[in-house]
Order: sequence, then structure tokens, then C-alpha cells
Amino acid sequence: MTLSILYRGVLSSCNYDCTYCPFAKRKDTRATMATDKQQVERFVAFIQQHQSVPHINGVEHFKIFFTPWGEGLIRKHYQQAMVELSNMPNVQKVAIQTNLSCTLTWLQKANKDKIALWATWHPGQVDRETFLNKCRQLDALGVMYSVGIVGFKETIEEIETMRTLLPKERYLWVNALKKQADYYNETERKRLIAVDPYVPYNMVYHESRGKACRTGHTVISVDGDGNIFRCHFIKEKLGNLYEDALDGILQPRTCTNDTCGCHIGYVHMNELNLYNVFKGRELERVEE
Repeated sequence: MTLSILYRGVLSSCNYDCTYCPFAKRKDTRATMATDKQQVERFVAFIQQHQSVPHINGVEHFKIFFTPWGEGLIRKHYQQAMVELSNMPNVQKVAIQTNLSCTLTWLQKANKDKIALWATWHPGQVDRETFLNKCRQLDALGVMYSVGIVGFKETIEEIETMRTLLPKERYLWVNALKKQADYYNETERKRLIAVDPYVPYNMVYHESRGKACRTGHTVISVDGDGNIFRCHFIKEKLGNLYEDALDGILQPRTCTNDTCGCHIGYVHMNELNLYNVFKGRELERVEE
């Protein structure tokens, strides 16, 4: 069995100031950053110590996905964690959400077959050519990545342009706006689908209550203290990674929320069959 862990610590600072983001240009205190570093290092040590994991309910391998509120890769302890985890034999994949503003030389030390980046381009925060140059560096390094863009109406032309400039095999996904019903007209919808054929999944809130989901069974969410939740969106504590055996925690469950509207949640819903689309790359959002 492979257990996917979505890790989110206390870091919530970002070097970008996107108007729609509550963490824009937010700065963590030195104390918070010190705590975050300590927590990340503890998590990495746990994975390191359990390379054989004989006592963990059939778990033989881990897939790790860092989903910080802020930008993690401008911090050396996240870079180091990614490198160390990618070189562990019991880790199948380690990925992270990032705006790709960091330097990339640290990736030379990573296992390129097991590291991946979920990179988001933010027009207005960084110019297109600078972002594309980072993508070219990743291509040269042989690092797997996907590119995402928030799907504001006024950004659709930029999204289409980015599609023409990225390698055709590179998946470009759109983070659709859906809080406002019928935000896109039919023409806008078709233009986005032409770029990202899977964006319709992201344009709706999926009815999820009572439906089967892999979270809590083969996928869990872990915070900086090691507290385990089934996912980021259901805050019922199931146990603690550092204190409790997983035998009594990992089990099939149905969703207790009415809807699910975020990729890192609904991708694990059984009925959507998105594992067949991403074929083991669902965490980093890389289309097979």
C-alpha cells in the first residue's frame, strides 16, 4: 500500500501580493518560521525512520505533497526536505505547490524521477518570460511539473498565450472561478476547455456527502504538529502521526461535506475516476 500525505505546516507567508489571496505579502515572524522549520524536519525524520514501516498497516511507500498556505520553496528547509525525501527509497513521489519564484539549482541534488512541482503562474506578479525561463530550467533539469493559472475572465487571453509557449506535452491547468454561478459565458468556457480539457471538473462543486473517497484511507492530511485529518477540508482529527499507530486510522470512509470544489480534494473521489486520468500523478496534477 502507498499512503499519500498532504502536509501543511504553520508557514503562511508569501512574496507575492495577489489581490485575491489572504496571504499576499504576509510575513511570518522569526518564531513562526523557526517552528515551521522544526516541524518540517520532524516530518522528514519520521519518513526517514520508517523506511521499512513494518508496524504501519500495510503501508510500504509514501507519496508526499506539501501544500503550504504561503510560498515554501523560497525557504531552504523546504528545498532540503524535498531533496531528502526524493532520495528515500520508501518515497515514491514528493511534490509541492509553488509560484516558482525560487532559485532552482538545489534541484540538482534531488532524485529527478521522484520530485515534481505544481507551479502556478501569476500574471501581474511576474512577467511571462521570467516564468517561462524557470520552466525551461526545469525542462533542462528533467524535473516533472505542471503549470496552473487562476482563470479570471480578463486572464483568458494570457492563458491561451501561455498554452502556445509551453511545450505541448506540458499540462496547463486552469483554476476556475466558481463562487459566482455562471461566471463564464459559453464562449469563455469553450476557450478554457480548449486549453485544459479537465477544467470542467474544476468549474463546479461536486456533490460529495456520503460518497466514497480515498481520503482517510490511502490519503491523509497532516499538520505541523502531526495531527491527522482525512483531508484539508474536513477538520475532524483522526489521530497523530507521531503518537498513534495508523492501523486503526486508515480505513475507507464516505465524505461528510456537502460538496468538494478543490482539486486536492475531489481528485480522490472514487466516482470521478480522475486517478485514471493522472495515473499516479494526481498530487502534482500532471496529466499522463
